[in-house]
Amino acid sequence: MKKSFLLIFVLFFSLSIYAQTIGTEIGNIAPDIKLPNTKGDSISLSSLRGSVVLIDFWASWCGPCRKENPNVVSAYARFKDMNFSIGKGFTVYGVSLDKTKENWEKGVADDNLTWTNVSDLQYWSSAPAKTYGVKGIPSNFLIDQNGVIIAKNLRGDALEVTLEKYIVKDPAEEFKSALTQLSLEYNRLAGSEQYAGRKELKQIKKAIDSLEKLINSMQK
Repeated sequence: MKKSFLLIFVLFFSLSIYAQTIGTEIGNIAPDIKLPNTKGDSISLSSLRGSVVLIDFWASWCGPCRKENPNVVSAYARFKDMNFSIGKGFTVYGVSLDKTKENWEKGVADDNLTWTNVSDLQYWSSAPAKTYGVKGIPSNFLIDQNGVIIAKNLRGDALEVTLEKYIVKDPAEEFKSALTQLSLEYNRLAGSEQYAGRKELKQIKKAIDSLEKLINSMQK
């Protein structure tokens, strides 16, 4: 009886793991990609599991892509070392639809794309582009630490706005922010005709200063 129960449990657990669909819609597990980088080493998308990853389809010949690249570079610089509720750190897996290695490498260097860059140099016949149903570029998919797609086609400041929602904030920093607001309210209180000169204000100011010292010492 115990063995039967155990087998049923294992079967149910296994089915629950594989029940999530591999696909390109939000909520799907993003299909894996494995292509050569500029050095010729094959790098898989799945090797980046654990981090929040932007799968970015682009090409050096694509004007809109080149205009969008600075936004991605900015997001990468700002969020690459941050912790999120959906993964540790942020990175980009750039998939180029270039035709030649020379143009691809020049585009990567010129736009300062310092993350993982891969390509099969097959232009619109690129295998990942077909798998992901990419009909135009730039096109991107944001995935969490488990490879699940959580957003698509984030342009302009939309990428940074989306990432901000998942930042794990330091409670101490939030407390300091609240103290700063409290100090502003204290100044307003002390400057009012109704409360200016009250002896209790000194006690309030002393308490605020004491809390600021304590929280600063905690962060050292």
